[in-house]
Amino acid sequence: MGNDGGSIPKRRELVKNSARAKTTTELRETLLESLTHLWTFCPLSSLPLDHTNTVSDARGRLYNYESVLQCLLPGADDDGGASGVPEAEAEAFRESGIKGLKDVVKVRFAIRKDDKGREFRACPVSLKELGAATRAVYLVPCGHVFAEAAMKEISESESKEGDERHCPECSEAFEEGNVIPILPTSEEEIKRLRDRSEDLKARGLSHSLKKDKSKDKKKRKADEAANGDSGHGVNGKGKKEKKDKDANGIESRINNPMTASLTAKVLAEQEQNNKRRKMAEGLRREAVR
Repeated sequence: MGNDGGSIPKRRELVKNSARAKTTTELRETLLESLTHLWTFCPLSSLPLDHTNTVSDARGRLYNYESVLQCLLPGADDDGGASGVPEAEAEAFRESGIKGLKDVVKVRFAIRKDDKGREFRACPVSLKELGAATRAVYLVPCGHVFAEAAMKEISESESKEGDERHCPECSEAFEEGNVIPILPTSEEEIKRLRDRSEDLKARGLSHSLKKDKSKDKKKRKADEAANGDSGHGVNGKGKKEKKDKDANGIESRINNPMTASLTAKVLAEQEQNNKRRKMAEGLRREAVR
């Protein structure tokens, strides 16, 4: 056709080529591209990861601390969405399973510079650049990050000597089960992290090995509900009536219905803002500790 020596491909050839399975090299390149993106950008905000302010969850995923903190703040809507957070980011945060700062650990990268002045994350032991091309792990609870190969050699040498395992950077003791791979890809690693999370939950601990108080709160609320008809319940009812009286005190003394309604709305918004501010201060104090 056109005397150019070419040929028109037949339909079966087109279908055969489109249905061709990817080669091992192509699969490896696709995986490397995906890992590079996850090592570079926060999956919540899609902003570049801050090397000095990065946290990781129980599944080894990396986030910007500010993005997690913003998503943890109480939302202005009734659906529980985060205040000032786009819907896509709020949905990604809900899928992450993070319920509080205890569910993440701040990862501590060793930052180095090359000859051109470019900063990069490096293993403090092997000095290799950490990223998609190098398998990396971090330790809980200290959060220091190492190349997996270097950490494996250190762990094997300490196990032969019979000594307790310690972080090469801060000398804090850690257990072998608390070596968390960053962005794991194998089914074995993913299953191990899933089993670890279930075991910690059964022991009342969070990913950061801090005590999970959510069960205690649920139990306390259940006990209060069960004892609602006791003397304690009467006191609780009195407190509720007093609270309702204080909340409705100002607008009940306003004769104009429209003004009273507007005043009640403003007071409700002010109370909601106070709750958000107190929760934000509590989260910041917890992060400092």
